[in-house]
Amino acid sequence: MPEPGGNEKMNLAVRRKLRFVNTRLREWRMIAKGLASKRHPVLAHLIPIRRCNLSCTYCNEFDSFSKPIALEELFHRVDLLATLGTTIITISGGEPLLHPHLEDVVRRIRRHGILAGLITNGYLLTPQRIEHLNRAGLDHLQISIDNVHPDEVSKKSLKVLDRKLQMLSRFAIFQVNINSVLGSPVRHPYDALTVARRALELGFTSTVGILHDHDGQLQPLREHQQELFSQIMQMGKRSYARFNLFQKNISQGIANDWRCRAGSRYLYICEDGLVHYCSQQRGFPAIPLAIYTREHLEHEYHTQKTCAPHCTVSCVQQVAMLDNWRSPQTRPAFVPVENLLPFPNPVGEN
Repeated sequence: MPEPGGNEKMNLAVRRKLRFVNTRLREWRMIAKGLASKRHPVLAHLIPIRRCNLSCTYCNEFDSFSKPIALEELFHRVDLLATLGTTIITISGGEPLLHPHLEDVVRRIRRHGILAGLITNGYLLTPQRIEHLNRAGLDHLQISIDNVHPDEVSKKSLKVLDRKLQMLSRFAIFQVNINSVLGSPVRHPYDALTVARRALELGFTSTVGILHDHDGQLQPLREHQQELFSQIMQMGKRSYARFNLFQKNISQGIANDWRCRAGSRYLYICEDGLVHYCSQQRGFPAIPLAIYTREHLEHEYHTQKTCAPHCTVSCVQQVAMLDNWRSPQTRPAFVPVENLLPFPNPVGEN
């Protein structure tokens, strides 16, 4: 791939700096808003397509046949999330780069002043696609890399993806985070350290995740894995997702004492447009976003989640940090859907 010329490099550096400053200011505004008010979602994950071009054996978030969600429907869901006051929307999947109008969805998110994120396996990135995401206004992109060399568990390997990472380093003006992983399906845990070092070498931020079981629950790390985990955590202090001290407990197999605000401060919107607690608790509460109200947000804010003590879903834990210091949860978990519907004033009818 051709290197950008001198003027192009200077232009890219300026655009990257401006995007970074703009994004960072909006992140601080998001935190301030989240601390000042508990009546809006902080983060929503939006699924535009369930299909994925890979089939990692530990993953339960994909299929091989689903069609992309219609663009107008995705626009409608973004608009509904904006009406609820959502401050970050991260597009996930499946593999979201398989959606032919992904950049239009990012543009719609940004039009509302909402931070736009993307979680991808990176396989479909090209210089042209990166520039389209630049122009759409993407703020954050994350790729998880599971190993150095592909195996039967995962093809998300550094060997395969390093060329894509180099593309991002050369052409992306949005922030890029590389997430390495540890956990029982990973054959070579020292690969995580190699991945983290490569991420920093290319100018990206680095985080480390712990692979969960199919219910999103804890699988403690072994002693040598815990040492690797601590080392990578120290390397990743620059990351926007660095607020992850809860993972120290996870790595040691210790239950976390926290207040999960899924269904309120964090929303997972599946391809069918239903609101779920998270990717690992699909089916609860499974209420259509089109009729999700602030009363639903309030209810789930105060609802205990029985899966919380051993949860490894880091994005939900990070969002909950805004509220762990306030508002004890007093309602029992998993209230039947029929007890929640209908609430008055559906979103969009205020």
